[in-house]
Amino acid sequence: MKLYRKIQKQNSVDLGANIRIDISSNGCSNAHTMKRESNKSRNTTHELLVTRFRNISVIGDGAMATVMAILLCEKDISVRMWGYDREQLEQIELAGENIKFLTGYRLPKNLVFEPDDDRIMADADLIVSAVPCQFVRQVFERLKAYVPEGVPIVSTAKGIENDTLLRPTQILTTVLWGNQATVDEQRAMRFAVLSGPTIADELARKLPATACAAAADEQLAKDVQSTFNCSWLRVYTNTDVVGVELAAACKNIIAIAAGIIDGIGAGDNAKAALLCRGLAEITRLGIACGARPQTFAGLTGLGDLVTTCISPKGRNRSFGERIGKGQNVEAAQRATESVIEGFATCKSVITLAEKYCVEMPITQAVYEVLFEDKPVQTAITDLMKRRLKAE
Repeated sequence: MKLYRKIQKQNSVDLGANIRIDISSNGCSNAHTMKRESNKSRNTTHELLVTRFRNISVIGDGAMATVMAILLCEKDISVRMWGYDREQLEQIELAGENIKFLTGYRLPKNLVFEPDDDRIMADADLIVSAVPCQFVRQVFERLKAYVPEGVPIVSTAKGIENDTLLRPTQILTTVLWGNQATVDEQRAMRFAVLSGPTIADELARKLPATACAAAADEQLAKDVQSTFNCSWLRVYTNTDVVGVELAAACKNIIAIAAGIIDGIGAGDNAKAALLCRGLAEITRLGIACGARPQTFAGLTGLGDLVTTCISPKGRNRSFGERIGKGQNVEAAQRATESVIEGFATCKSVITLAEKYCVEMPITQAVYEVLFEDKPVQTAITDLMKRRLKAE
C-alpha cells in the first residue's frame, strides 16, 4: 500500500489552487492536456483578479486622468471624472473626447462627468488623484471637505512640491490630516501610488505596458493592482512609496537632459551615459531619503526613466529637445498645453539634494540651463571635465 501511494504521488502534478492532474497513464496525451490547462490558467489570470473597488472618482481631466478613466470604464467599474475648470470638463463631455490633452480617442459612454465639488466623491470607494504635483495642494484644499473618511486615494502625480519638498502623497497627508498627524493617524492613512513607464498616448492605444502599485499597506497595493490590471496593462506591487515617488519625480529632470542631447545631436553614446549616470544620482538621493535601492532598478526607476528619455511623446524630453535646438525656456514651455513636471521639480530636487548632501551633477546642470541661462554646450563641457573617479 505504501509503495502504491508513493507511485501515485509521483504520477501527479500539483498546479496550485487545489488543482491536481493525474499523468499516471497515456503520458503524452495527458501531458498535452496539462500544458493546455496550465496555459489557460496563465492566460486568464488577469480576469480572475477580484476588483474590490467598484465606484471610483477620478480627480483631474488631463491625459493620465482620461486614460485611467477609459481603462476603468472598460472593466465595468462605475467612474466619475472631475476637473478644476467646469467649462473645460463640459467641453470634454460634449466632444466625447479630450481634445486638449488626449486627442483622437473616444471616451466611453458610461463615463460620468461630475463638475460639482460636493458630489464627485459621494459614495466613492476609491479616489484617483491625477493632478500634476504642483497643483495637488490647491485642488485638495478645495475638495477636502468632501473627501470621504477612510476611502483610499491613489496618486498618479510625478513630482516634488516647490518650497515644501513634499512628495504627492505627503501633500495629500498634510492637506487632509494636517501637519500634526500622529504616528497612528499616519499609519491609518490610505494612500497609494500608481507609477511606471506609462505614456498616456500608448495606454490609450492599448499597447502592452506595465506599472507599479505602491502602498505602505501591502493589501491596499494589491487592491489597487487588481483594480487597474487588465489585458494590456500589467500591474506589479511595491511597498516602497518613498522610492517610487522619488524615482517618478527625478526621472523627468533626466528626461529634459535627454531631450537637450537629442536637440543638439550629441548622439546615442551620450544618451546612454546620461541614463546610466542619471539613474546613479537618482538612486543616491533616494537612499538618502530612506528608499530601498532595488526600487530604482525596477519599473518605476529604470523602466520609467528609459521610456521618458526615448519616447517622442514624452513631454519633458520634448521640452528639452526644443531647448537643445535653440528655443529659450519660455518658448519651449509655451509649445505645449501639458505641464512640464520636470521643470518645477528640478528646483525642488536641487534643494533636496543640498539638504541631504547628495551630489547630483546632471540635475545641477539642467537647473543651471533652465534657471541661470547657462549655455547648453557649456553645461555639457563642464560635466565632461569633472574630476575623474571610479564608477
